[in-house]
Amino acid sequence: MALKKGIGFGIDRGGTFTDVFVVYPDGKTNTFKLLSEDPNYNDAPTEAIRRVLSEYTGKEIPRGSKIPTDNVSFIRMGTTVATNALLERNGEKTALLLTAGFKDLLKIGNQARSNIFDLNIKTPEMLYTEVYEVHERVVLFDETCQMEMKGEVKEASNGQKVVIEQKVDDKQLRLALGAAAQKGIQSIAVALLHSYIYPEHERIVRDIANEFGFSHVSISSDVAPMVKIVPRGFTATADAYLTPIIRKYIEKFCSGFEENLKDVVVEFMRSDGGLCSIQDFVGSKAILSGPAGGVVGVSYTAYDESNKNPIIAFDMGGTSTDVSRYAGHFNEIIESETDGIIIQSPQLEIHTVAAGGGSRLFFKNGMFVVGPQSSGSTPGPICYRKNGYLSITDANIVLNRINLKN
Repeated sequence: MALKKGIGFGIDRGGTFTDVFVVYPDGKTNTFKLLSEDPNYNDAPTEAIRRVLSEYTGKEIPRGSKIPTDNVSFIRMGTTVATNALLERNGEKTALLLTAGFKDLLKIGNQARSNIFDLNIKTPEMLYTEVYEVHERVVLFDETCQMEMKGEVKEASNGQKVVIEQKVDDKQLRLALGAAAQKGIQSIAVALLHSYIYPEHERIVRDIANEFGFSHVSISSDVAPMVKIVPRGFTATADAYLTPIIRKYIEKFCSGFEENLKDVVVEFMRSDGGLCSIQDFVGSKAILSGPAGGVVGVSYTAYDESNKNPIIAFDMGGTSTDVSRYAGHFNEIIESETDGIIIQSPQLEIHTVAAGGGSRLFFKNGMFVVGPQSSGSTPGPICYRKNGYLSITDANIVLNRINLKN
């Protein structure tokens, strides 16, 4: 869709504040911020656009009414919707489908411990509610293998040969999907052995699952077509768990405008620092949507091409602090772990700690601790005067590190 003349919006919706960058048709710009959660409005980005358009046109647009888009050129947004849903475990109710015999694969994981000397290891909570086995089996073909392989030999997507030892058991699969539907499962994740080179079985499962009316079906061969079924399974599960939440937010956001923003270019920031359309914005690519925008911004505004000195980007928000490095090119990684969940998807290398301006300060087991709980924007720190919680911002005020005049 071509850009039409009008106002452009760049929006970063964080856990505490929403930051807005406005570009007017004459080239002038403006920036401001507002609370991400406020009882006076339903959605911060929508409220921000309403305020700008009301001021620009000289006509007050009532809250709750459909916002006209005649003067809107584009909206580009980074959001922590997926990140927060993952950390708070409030995504869509999801079932995982795995090759028969590998039901506990993700629960076993890769057996890696983040701290080998930790005597109190807590097993990460799985994102899926139910797990079902799919009776099918694909094995790699090896002419030097002395074992007898029974089944049809086929060529995989990479030219390698595979043996179809067992086709997808249609009847058993429908029974499993029916049981999932009866338990209130809304989203399905599928991860079958060797699907990264032979995705046909996963596609069969997806097509049958769609007949049952699930809100979303993620197959690992589409989401993360790479070797290693454990990270591939985690990624497909995260995608199924988070994508419906993202879709609901996008639908809610678009519903606040006339014709659901039909004639406006709306793009979201992905974890790899690129922009994508609404249709392509999915859970597995949205974990670092907000922080990635900060790294891209630093590359344009703070890096000096003449001396090429590397820079450190430090982004302290209300809920967390993100740190990254830029030296003329973006550092990208393929695999990362977030709150015990392995995500296998291209993303910028960003290190995050759960310590922001709204991180709560309290005693726990006799020790004074910081976070990871956040005061948020409502009620917020004590200095917001909303009966909030003692937070890092309050400490900075007491220590005179924040100028109250600002």
